[in-house]
Amino acid sequence: MEMGPPEITQFLTALAVARHVSASTQNQALPAVLSLYHQVLDCEPGWLDDIVRAKRAERLPVVLTRQEVQALLAAMDGVPWMMAMRLYGSGLRLMECLRLRVKDIESTRHEILVREGKGNKDRVTMLSAAVVPKLRAHLDGVRGLHEADVAAGFGRVLLPDALARKYPNADRERGWQWVFPASTIAVDPRSGVRRRHHQHETVPQRAIREARRRVGIAKPVGPHALRYCFATHLLEAGYDIRTVQELLGHRDVQTTMIYPPLLNRAGGGVQSPADRLLGSDVAGR
Repeated sequence: MEMGPPEITQFLTALAVARHVSASTQNQALPAVLSLYHQVLDCEPGWLDDIVRAKRAERLPVVLTRQEVQALLAAMDGVPWMMAMRLYGSGLRLMECLRLRVKDIESTRHEILVREGKGNKDRVTMLSAAVVPKLRAHLDGVRGLHEADVAAGFGRVLLPDALARKYPNADRERGWQWVFPASTIAVDPRSGVRRRHHQHETVPQRAIREARRRVGIAKPVGPHALRYCFATHLLEAGYDIRTVQELLGHRDVQTTMIYPPLLNRAGGGVQSPADRLLGSDVAGR
C-alpha cells in the first residue's frame, strides 16, 4: 500500500482548498476514506495531521412575515393545513408533528406533549386555541378510522421501544394511535406486519411547496421554516428567549440565539440614516 496519511491529508485538504466543498461534504469524505482502509484494504492509515478543514457557513434561516404565513396557511386545507398549523402554532419539527399520538394532545389545557424529540427529550409546548375545534373534529375522524381498522382485523400501531412486549394490547388502544394516520395500510418493512403508519413526510412538504407557489411567495419555504417563524414571531411579540428555548426543545440557549437577528427590527431598533432623510430636501432626489 503506497498511499498513507500524507496522501489522505492532501486529498481532504484539496477538497476544501481547491474544490471548495462544504464542511459536511468534507466530513463525509473522511469516514469514507477511513472505511476504505479499514474494511477493504485491511490496513491502518495512521494519524491524520494538518488537514485544512472546510468552514461551515453560518446561514440565517428563512423566516416569513406574519402576512406571508397567513397567506400560506389560507392556501392550504384538510390534514396538510392541520399539520402546518402544528409546525407554526406549536413550533414542532416535522417528524415530531407526524409522530404525535392521540394521547399527547391535551386540548382542554391547550398543550401538546412532544415525546422523544431531538436528543430523545420530552417537552411540553402550546396548542393554539384557534385550531382546537377543527383538531377535535379531526380526532373524531381518526377514532372512526381506527374502529374500522379494528373491525377489519387491523388497528395495531407501532409502539416505541419495548412497550409492545410490556403491554401486548396497548397498540390497539385509541390513545396510542397516530394523530395524522396514513390514508392506507401498508407492510412495515422492519417487521413485515401490515398496519397503518403515520403520514409520510412528503405530504406536508408537497402541500407547503404548492401553497407557496399559489400565493406567490418568493422565499424558499419548507416545513421547518414554519418552526423558524414560530420562534421569531414569539420573540417579536415580546416573549423572552428562555421561554422560546423551552418551547423549541433546545438544549442550549445558544441554539435559540439564531432567532433574535431575524426579528423585524434590523439593527436592534436603530433608525436607518436613510429614514432621517424623509421629509428633507434630500429625500426623493
